[in-house]
Amino acid sequence: MRIIAHVDMDAFYASVEARHNPALRDKPVVVGADPKDGRGRGVVEAASYAARRYGIRAAMPISRAWKLSEAARRKGEEPVVFVHGNRKLYVEMSERVMAILAPAGDAFEEASIDEAYLDLSSLGGFEAAVERARALKREIAEREGLTCSVGLGPNKLVAKIASDFRKPDGLTVVLPEEVQAFLDPMSIRVIPGIGPKTEVELNERDIRTVRDLRGLEITQLAEWFGRWGEDLHAKAHGFSDSPVSNEWEPKSVGEQETFEVNTLDEVFILERVRALAGEVFVRLARQGFRAFRTVTITVRFAHFRTLTRSHTSREEMASEGALYEAAARLFSPFFDQRENPRGTRIRLIGVRVEKLVR
Repeated sequence: MRIIAHVDMDAFYASVEARHNPALRDKPVVVGADPKDGRGRGVVEAASYAARRYGIRAAMPISRAWKLSEAARRKGEEPVVFVHGNRKLYVEMSERVMAILAPAGDAFEEASIDEAYLDLSSLGGFEAAVERARALKREIAEREGLTCSVGLGPNKLVAKIASDFRKPDGLTVVLPEEVQAFLDPMSIRVIPGIGPKTEVELNERDIRTVRDLRGLEITQLAEWFGRWGEDLHAKAHGFSDSPVSNEWEPKSVGEQETFEVNTLDEVFILERVRALAGEVFVRLARQGFRAFRTVTITVRFAHFRTLTRSHTSREEMASEGALYEAAARLFSPFFDQRENPRGTRIRLIGVRVEKLVR
């Protein structure tokens, strides 16, 4: 019997901030850029569950989050505390949590900074898997002061959907014979890969739940979506044979930043390029890579036109300094007539490395 656990840390960034600053505990906390009284740039990186009650969600413009916070405050609700993110701290806490999880299963897969899969099949049954999940939840809470939600199911697909079913601090078990009854009433958005656009497209065909999706023939879905339609058909039936494995190879590592004020200040921009290069290099090393051969930059202007430029070296680049120098050379033409003849200000930059070397 296959038994897979998906462990999802609850409101991870906001929870880590509250752990390190007890004054934030149980408060509406938003991690992200400075909202500047509604004029700030950037997006919400994370929101505590108290902040989510105001309608604030990750990836929402920070200016919108501030407006929702103000609306709640005017109704007498507790005001939101806006906090700048501390990625170094989040990475450190993630590593501590993953060190607890990794030895607990037959196989381990770190899916992101705040979620992981465990293969618990050798335990022999779901009752034993539930006890293992409860023990892990207790250990994470006692050692790190954080809560997580766990989904247990016969495969990664069902386990991931289950972990989101009761949040925060939840534990949801879906036995193999219960998979269809569990999935059927849910919105099609729970199926990985179905985003807003696909949801609208399917809703227009009166397909709103997993049950509706499951009722379609595989040939119909393939006609609409090609090979991906066949994948949708399998997921609607709760099928997934994806293994729990850390052998997936990322093809690139990158970071980007949206400026609070559009700018063409070369000194400021290159300072931020240096900071992004540093973050990228840390992530690169953490994922087990020692070098790279391609550097790609992204520039988004004030009028939202977005350009990318890349350089691939014959030789491996293996230092943070080499990454910054290559990125700075690519950015240089955007400060003058070569790439920016009208002197348009810049609102976003990105730095990414590719052709990675172990």
